Amino acid sequence: MTSFSMAPLFRQSIGFDRFNDLFESALRNDANSSFPPYNVEKHGDDQYRIIVAAAGFQDSDLDLQVERGVLTISGGKRENAGDYVTYLHQGIAQRAFKLSFRLADHIEVRGAALNNGLLAIELERVVPEEAKPKRIPINGQRLTLEEA
Repeated sequence: MTSFSMAPLFRQSIGFDRFNDLFESALRNDANSSFPPYNVEKHGDDQYRIIVAAAGFQDSDLDLQVERGVLTISGGKRENAGDYVTYLHQGIAQRAFKLSFRLADHIEVRGAALNNGLLAIELERVVPEEAKPKRIPINGQRLTLEEA
């Protein structure tokens, strides 16, 4: 029996469950998303965090951008012009990478910090009052066109 894992569909989107966008981003990014490893965490109803394993990178090696609802995290190996090092074994990869996450409406990046080789990106859903659901009271009376 073959089972279909939905995990690739959900790890590329933050804060929403639209299947169209999930399928599109999973198909586009799944092949390129194995490096560096990352976690997507949900903390409460409106708090999210992306943790990227950025071992060997410094703040200046990393770049975060949000454009048209897509968060892009990229990193590149810094140039060590003065260092003459011969690696006998190099297990800490510092190769260039680019991760993209489609953000749902009203998801905002609140900040980012690099600590102990882990890049933590804080996200929050901030829904404006006009976009929040409103309860409409039913009072049993008919409205005329002038009242509506």
